[in-house]
Amino acid sequence: MENPFKGVLKFSSLMGKKDGSVVGIDIGSSFAKVVQLKKKGGRAILETYGELALGPYAGLRLGQMTNLPSEKIAEALADILKESNVTTKNAALSIPFSASLVSIIELPKVSESQLAAIIPIEARKYIPVPIAEVSLDWWAIPASDEYETAGEGAATTADGKGKTVQIMLAAIHNDAVAKYRDVAKQNALENPFFEIEIFSTIRSSFGRDMKLVMVLDMGAGKTKLSVVEYGVVRASHVIDRGSQDITVALSKSLGISFDQAEALKREKGLTGGAGAENAAETVRLSTDYLLAEVNRVLLNYEKKHNATIGKVILTGGGVLLKGFKEEAARTLQAEVAFGDPFAKVEAPAFLDQLLQEAGPEFAVAIGLALKKLQDL
Repeated sequence: MENPFKGVLKFSSLMGKKDGSVVGIDIGSSFAKVVQLKKKGGRAILETYGELALGPYAGLRLGQMTNLPSEKIAEALADILKESNVTTKNAALSIPFSASLVSIIELPKVSESQLAAIIPIEARKYIPVPIAEVSLDWWAIPASDEYETAGEGAATTADGKGKTVQIMLAAIHNDAVAKYRDVAKQNALENPFFEIEIFSTIRSSFGRDMKLVMVLDMGAGKTKLSVVEYGVVRASHVIDRGSQDITVALSKSLGISFDQAEALKREKGLTGGAGAENAAETVRLSTDYLLAEVNRVLLNYEKKHNATIGKVILTGGGVLLKGFKEEAARTLQAEVAFGDPFAKVEAPAFLDQLLQEAGPEFAVAIGLALKKLQDL
């Protein structure tokens, strides 16, 4: 099997074995990432982190998408935990957005026990599979400032009657939960916690004080968009294009191998330069389509809700394409910034630049570890 660490494992073992550590594990379609943190004096301390390509575990190239069975995921996870010198079994794992559904529903303002009875019934209207096939979770959304006079989480009709509460509903396919439980079991992980990846990203990439923000997460095969307000996912959308599509387009356009196209994409991106003009043009065709779709989703949300999305946060390995951030700012006419999840943890100062550059790729893993730390 091709060495999955070569050129793609980002590894830094910062500290020796410690008690009370946690590890966040993000298993994507093309890469797996781990981040180990420790709590000290109320602060999150970075101990180690790593990234591993999954393609070779499916007989594919580095950076290619996979759909691995649990046995192969467990094998890859064992490798990255070992190579990254992860010393804890206290873990949290991400659940892919594709295996979940997040929706906001509005219900009458009743007691929590009554809500618990109502929600599984109402959920049938929003979940396209039998309720028995999913695991449900829900929580009431606190009201934003303009609604606080109506009571926390409540909205009131113009005549003062009919108080309602907004509920965030999260559903995860039982098959997905079972798969990742099996992966955790094969690696002897202790008390594993599972979370839909967008919630981990929100925790690591910005605070609840931010108003309306769009998170643009570009993975290998899909780009996930989430509109977030005060930490609450107000809307989500998936575009069936990702960073691998750019590599494939380059390979076909220039008549080069996937590996050569991947290397050229990483080196040049949208910047082009001497001898890479055709490559930049091909890359731009892909990013133009993607950003046009993002802009359409953004504008439709603003029009529907009479609101302005003032900032777009970029996460996922695909957004590190050279020139993408600047092109996104131009197309979307909004402030665009890379997610900087490592800013929420403490690490040696000499790593600041490296961690800032790697941040968008590790947003989910850091968010998972931060949540696990809270539970200690």
